[in-house]
Amino acid sequence: MTTVLLVDDHHVVRRGIRALLENEAGIQVVGEAGAGVEAARLTQQLKPDVLIIDLMLADMSGLEVIRQVRKRSPMTAVVVLSMYGNDCYVVEAMGAGAKAYVLKDSPPEELLRAVREAAVGHRYLAPPLSDRAIEVYLQRSEDSQLDPFDMLTSREREVLHLAAQGLTSSETANRLYISPRTVEVHRARVMQKLGLHNRTELIHFAIRRGIIPEK
Repeated sequence: MTTVLLVDDHHVVRRGIRALLENEAGIQVVGEAGAGVEAARLTQQLKPDVLIIDLMLADMSGLEVIRQVRKRSPMTAVVVLSMYGNDCYVVEAMGAGAKAYVLKDSPPEELLRAVREAAVGHRYLAPPLSDRAIEVYLQRSEDSQLDPFDMLTSREREVLHLAAQGLTSSETANRLYISPRTVEVHRARVMQKLGLHNRTELIHFAIRRGIIPEK
């Protein structure tokens, strides 16, 4: 029996995923969470085989939850279920420790396959992510020039993502559980490393890299 914990800040979404999984033989949903802090706590408590999580949560970054889960319950495989299919999101999630990545508009069968693959330790990227991700990895290995984005720490990338969405230092601090002053220090380092001079340039960079969707 594969045990699963669901994490999404929309109750309707969780209810739909739960119904899908509970109709599948060999899968048991052992819990739900609507926020990142609760997700990390329940994962440590329940030790599920698989954690299904959205990257965009109200209280903290899904990437940070994944990193905490990898520390608190290393045997739990993480499946990301997200509306964002940009290469940047996929690469970041897999780098944080996710085993699988599925888009929310994928057929239900893709999520079921991702859960089963992740539960046995296999990586899985639902179509059309697979081909694109391979191209990204190949391009990175062939490109001898250092990408400034690769010099950013995980925390700096989180600050970049939230700043690009328009969050203030205080709002970002509350989301990441750090002080506003620390946020400002991280943001200054991001601007320096990426050669950016103002918030407009930061937003344009984030859109080009697929960190935030273009409106």
